[in-house]
This record gives sequence, C-alpha cells and structure tokens, in this order.
Amino acid sequence: MGEYIREINGKRLSPESLMMGYGYRPEWSEGSLKSPIFQTSTFTFATAEEGKRYFELAYGLDEATQGETQGLIYSRLNNPDLEILEKRLTLWDDAEAGLVFASGMAAITTTALAFMEPGSVLVHSAPLYGGSDHFLHHIVDRFGVATIAWEPGTNIDDLHDAVAGRPIALILMETPANPTNALFSIADARTFADAHSSDDHAVPVVVDNTFLGPIWQHPLAHGADIVLYSATKYIGGHSDLIAGAALGSSKIMAKVAEYRTILGTMATPHTGWLMMRSLETLSLRMQRQEQNAQVVARFLADHPKIDHIGYLGHLKETDADFAIYKAQCDGPGAMISIWLTGGETEAFRFLNSLELVHLAVSLGSTESLVQHPASMTHAGVDPEDKKRYGVTDSLVRLSIGVEDPEDIIADLAAALDKI
Repeated sequence: MGEYIREINGKRLSPESLMMGYGYRPEWSEGSLKSPIFQTSTFTFATAEEGKRYFELAYGLDEATQGETQGLIYSRLNNPDLEILEKRLTLWDDAEAGLVFASGMAAITTTALAFMEPGSVLVHSAPLYGGSDHFLHHIVDRFGVATIAWEPGTNIDDLHDAVAGRPIALILMETPANPTNALFSIADARTFADAHSSDDHAVPVVVDNTFLGPIWQHPLAHGADIVLYSATKYIGGHSDLIAGAALGSSKIMAKVAEYRTILGTMATPHTGWLMMRSLETLSLRMQRQEQNAQVVARFLADHPKIDHIGYLGHLKETDADFAIYKAQCDGPGAMISIWLTGGETEAFRFLNSLELVHLAVSLGSTESLVQHPASMTHAGVDPEDKKRYGVTDSLVRLSIGVEDPEDIIADLAAALDKI
C-alpha cells in the first residue's frame, strides 16, 4: 500500500483498513510486509550538504520547500518506526500531524511546557489522573504558572473572573475524567479559550482522550486543538508497552515537536513498532470491550452492595452530563466507576476476592483490570479535592477487557458476595 493512498476507485478507506500498511512500503525494507524495527541511534548522510539541510529544517533555521520533508538525522529527532506510526495515528482523529512519546505523562508534560509562560494560568478540568494532578499542583508553580480548576457541574464561564486578566497558557481537559467518568464540554472550552485569545496569543484547548479514544470520541472535531493519549492504554492495548501521543494541526504540533526534541521525551523504535502491531486490532478490541462493558454495567447497576455506578452508557436525559455525552461522544466506552456500599474495608475485601479480573493500575488492555483510585492512582491528590470530586474510599475503577462477559460477571459477583 502506498504511503499516502487514502482511497480506492473513489472510495475513502477507513482507518481500520489503513492500519495495515499506511505510511510504509515493503520495497523500503527488502520487501518486508511489516515495517522492521529501526534499532539505530543515528543515520548516515549522503553528503555534508544533505546533513546541513536536514539540520536547517530540524531546528527551524529555514522553511521546507514544497514537497520537501525532514530527513532522518538521529532517533531523538525522528526514526522510521515513529514516523510511520505517527502517520497512522493521525487517521483516527483526522489530524494533520502527530507525535509519539515515551509515556502518557511525557505527552502531557511536554505539550503543557510548550505553551506555559511565567505569569500565565493553566485552566484544567478536575479531577485529573493522579500524575497530571501532581504535575499541575506541585511542579508548574515552579515555572511561575498558576492553575485554575474547572470542576464538575461548574459552568466554565464562571471562571472568567478567576483568570483576572492574566494570559491563559492552555486549557487542559480530561473528558471523561479519571476516575469518575465525569464529562466536560469541549465546545464550551473552545468558546472560553476564544474569549481569552488575541491576535498575538491563541489559547489552545488540549484534551486527554485516553478513556474514550480514538474510537469513541474525537475531540479535534469538537473544537480541541490537541488531543492527547496515554497510548499505554487502548492504543497499546496489551499491557506490554509504555507510550503517549499528541495530535493536532501541523502548525501547533511543530511547537510541541521542538520541545520533544530538546526534552528527549520521544518513544523508542521498539515501542513504535509494537504500537503499529496494536493499531491493527484497535477497533476490534475496543468494540469488544465496549460490548462487554455494557453487559457488565447492567449487572452492576442493580447489585444491592453497590451504591451507584458511573458509566456513560447509563446516563439519563435528566443527568447533567447527558447533553455533553450526546454532543461529543460516539460511544460509552469500557470504563466503569463503582461506588460500593461501605468504605475502604469493603472495597479492599472486594478487590482481594477477585480471581479473573486483575488488581492492577492502568486500563484499556485486553485483560480486565481493577484498582482503588483513592489509595493508588490518585493517592497524592489533596484529600479535600478527592472528597469534593467523589474519589472516595468506596470508589473502585474497573476497566473491562475482551474476556467472556459472563465470566467477568461471575468473578465480580463472587467478590461482591464476600463483602
């Protein structure tokens, strides 16, 4: 398949089909059907003049002419496995450009640093993944950047006064929120960002789409400038790699790419190769996981030892998040938040009694995973914030895998019986 073939006989090919070869040609590598691992730190130049030109483009010393592309220099800047992977990743979100990183946190922090300036403020939805929360509340202030929380149920317009005339570095969103599944409107964030933008400074809207993407939500289509992923999760999908990704327009991603080059936060060639393998089954895996989650959620919703659950597929028209869900989500996904009747004692007894579902952090893998956010992924979040956002001792976060759903239910039922 040619590098840029997107249609056949007038029919536009789907991402599911393009994942098998887009961005790669077998003749580049001795006819190898699959891209090999380019396990090299550096690349040779044909001439000194060629090397000079590659560096001019890499460091922005000159603009590329029409049809000119960045040549291979060094695997901290670019690598064939990463370039092919980045081309394929853009297809799911219909993005112009993409970057892959050594982890989801590398994607988040590198992107945020690319736009932060001393004296600016960073507006963020809350709650956030514990690592993101720590970055915002314990690190960014060292760069002279303040943070403003956009909480569930709060109209983002209420934050205008909190900005107090300071420039907004970016708006960072998780929607759905980790670990509660609370939703935030990307369209509202876009409107808010535009209200605080000027000819000299456009406020970027950055959406962490790990919980739903790239199948069940496409933030760029709803006004986001950059979509982020912990690619460790659904994109990797097999609990065997750590990676992150960021996607957006060519212009905005060039700024992030500059920071990635200098900070050295790119993924390795082997990780890129593994992710290309995973992309071929991404749609199949995520569809099965969503189907399983719908079955499991129906069981959990009626269980007497569960106070309530947070699952997008169970939102009602009277729920505050329903309109957001209908506007920007293409499906409910496979993440279920469970608030058990009781507290930590009951939650731990439930977790310790599971046999098929693995007690481990992470999500989006082929196997079902469960964890206790308050004492694990969100252990470092301020106790008052955890209480305010519903990250209580009774909360358990469940990521549904591809197993037989009746087997998952049998395991959950047996563990609930132990409470």
